[in-house]
Amino acid sequence: MTRVDFYVLETPDHDRHQRMICRVVEKAWQQGHTLYLACDDEPTVRAYDDMLWQFQDTSFVPHATCFDADARVPILIGCAPGPLGEADVLVNLGSAVPDVVSRYLRVIESAGYDDDTRTRARQRYRYYQERGFPLATHKVNA
Repeated sequence: MTRVDFYVLETPDHDRHQRMICRVVEKAWQQGHTLYLACDDEPTVRAYDDMLWQFQDTSFVPHATCFDADARVPILIGCAPGPLGEADVLVNLGSAVPDVVSRYLRVIESAGYDDDTRTRARQRYRYYQERGFPLATHKVNA
């Protein structure tokens, strides 16, 4: 069954949240996973594309967006639901749980960075919990 991991910032704010997501993505890729980052809209896709290029001067995280023609990279950023069979890890950056979460080995979720995003994260957590997904939380000092 798909494992769901929620990442919780000890002192949340927007910038720390974005850096945390980039570090989690980088770590999963370094462990040999292929990832799909599911966003709600094109501006968010573009923002994460930029962040993954810039979040650390010393790292390289090979990625592309769904708007890049024939992108063959281990990390793809797009709007849900994502391409079939390409990735084993879903990073849900959207506001709702995508219908396709069960086709991934693992789902990475954020607990949010403000009242609104934390409320939506709690709703997603309850969704997974009610359906019996194995859940884990990870506290991050970022």
